[in-house]
Amino acid sequence: MVEKSIGELVEIYPYINVYLGDFEINFDKEKSFEDNLKEQPEFFFEQRKMSLEETVDEFESYLEKASSILEESMESVEKISIFPGCSKDGMAEGFQEITVNKGEVIAIVGPTGSGKSRLLEDIEWQAEGDTPTKRMVVINDLTKKERQRISGRQRLIAQLSQNMNFVLDMNVGEFLTMHAECFVKKAMVQPLVEKVYKEAIALAGEDFELTTSITSLSGGQSRALMIADCAYISKAPIVLIDEIENAGIDRKKALKLLVGNEKIVFIATHDPVLALSADKRIVIKNGAINSIIAKNAEEQKALEAAEEMDRRLLKLRDRIREGEIISAL
Repeated sequence: MVEKSIGELVEIYPYINVYLGDFEINFDKEKSFEDNLKEQPEFFFEQRKMSLEETVDEFESYLEKASSILEESMESVEKISIFPGCSKDGMAEGFQEITVNKGEVIAIVGPTGSGKSRLLEDIEWQAEGDTPTKRMVVINDLTKKERQRISGRQRLIAQLSQNMNFVLDMNVGEFLTMHAECFVKKAMVQPLVEKVYKEAIALAGEDFELTTSITSLSGGQSRALMIADCAYISKAPIVLIDEIENAGIDRKKALKLLVGNEKIVFIATHDPVLALSADKRIVIKNGAINSIIAKNAEEQKALEAAEEMDRRLLKLRDRIREGEIISAL
């Protein structure tokens, strides 16, 4: 592999430009990495405290790891289980075990400050009794330590927080391309970027361009972009979302998008439509899981009524946005 020219390698692994940039030399893309180094003066290797052979060996090791990452399959998550801990007062939680299977949506509900975000943090951390709640979270019946021994670097959980602020100086297309290059081969990057971009536009309900700076996106646009990214680029099979209703995006479409890609979704929410749309609701009180409610036929009817009210409110919102005078509802 190291015998290929720099140009050929960049075609396969575009992100190696970052690695090569650390050398602060102008690489001839028609030559191999080693041939480029042979043209460097002796003090170049003295500064790096590595010989030419050692530098080439390190680069070869880097390429092998890069290749394995692109070909690596994400560990399949069939279920995630939560075991009881305690409330803010130290009282034991009154459930035995909560098991969530692939493709399910779980709403986390409760008053502000009740501990919804804390439960999301326990899941993200894959708690082993080492958080304030003392809960334990296992994935495919494996604790965090057990899973790390098997799948090492894989990150199975993605989280979308309430506050999302980009700090990178790049546009939407550049950001998506950079992320896609970490997971798929070059031929698949551009189609994947286009797919994520179109889904983000549909979720946000307002246009932005691939050339739009990510720092200038609105809160709704940022959240829509990251939900589409989670669905199609990120391989993480578990997605945690904190109060999606505050983003001004198509909430139902967002959940359908994630679940359609066989994700397990946990969503902390105050929104009745989202809560009733979930397969189950975890009710939090005083930092503890108070109850687990599975949606039944009666709640399905209530959801349909709530969705109709929600549609009317969305139409009212659009009329207000357009500057209409509202005389009656």
